[in-house]
Amino acid sequence: MNSNSILIKVMSGLVLCFLLYYGVLFMLQRQFLFPGTQIVPPLEGAELVPGVESIWVDTSSGQIETWFLPPLFSDQVQPSPVVMFAHGNAELIDFWPEELQPLQQMGIGVLLVEYPGYGRSDGAPTQTSITEGFVAAYDMLLTRPDVDAARIIGMGRSLGGGAVCALAAERPLAALILMSAFTNVQAFAAQFLAPGFLVQDEFNNLAVVRTYSGPVLVIHGKHDTLIPYHHGVALAEAAQNGELITYACGHNDCPPDWDVFWHDIERFLQQVR
Repeated sequence: MNSNSILIKVMSGLVLCFLLYYGVLFMLQRQFLFPGTQIVPPLEGAELVPGVESIWVDTSSGQIETWFLPPLFSDQVQPSPVVMFAHGNAELIDFWPEELQPLQQMGIGVLLVEYPGYGRSDGAPTQTSITEGFVAAYDMLLTRPDVDAARIIGMGRSLGGGAVCALAAERPLAALILMSAFTNVQAFAAQFLAPGFLVQDEFNNLAVVRTYSGPVLVIHGKHDTLIPYHHGVALAEAAQNGELITYACGHNDCPPDWDVFWHDIERFLQQVR
């Protein structure tokens, strides 16, 4: 066997290995992107959290669960602003009511929106189904007399940044708060030596913030190894009205000080009125 034949066989083997590798990545990418579908939620749900109103919203793939947390101190006559919160990919809405209570104390309502296929919600998570769910939840808020439609804010952590950016591309939001968010999912494909066209759920946050005219607050950990810090820098720089707050933390330990975090959030919200 000559050297050319050996080289051809080696190259063919490498190509086959890459094709198999790409095939596995393509088939399993949603399991990596949406691991929270494996979390078993409490059957009681909102019944375990005092003061939470459970609202089920219809979508083409079934019903998704949302939790409305009313402001703790608000004008009973005037409608209140609301933060629509989107959690990370390995979380459920059940994890967040206590952490988000400072927003209620500021006189702001909170709407937690579950992803399709997560928790008790129907369907399966994709960019399309998540966007549809958040749009349906937003439209539901517009029907509530206690909600100020001009002051609905999108706030997302990690994957949740993709959810609220996708919403911002479909509905008007008064502001965006992106915590440890990525520029787009394709940016991760290169880390796995895979071409971007394999990505099924792009969540192109960078493209959204470039065209979004409202205020954008980006919060990112300097030592984040899951979604590196340069993602946050790029998002803040791309925004027409962007601000970047940097903390000395990684991904899952961000923010390192919740008191400082809520002080920064309150300052931003007061600044943008």
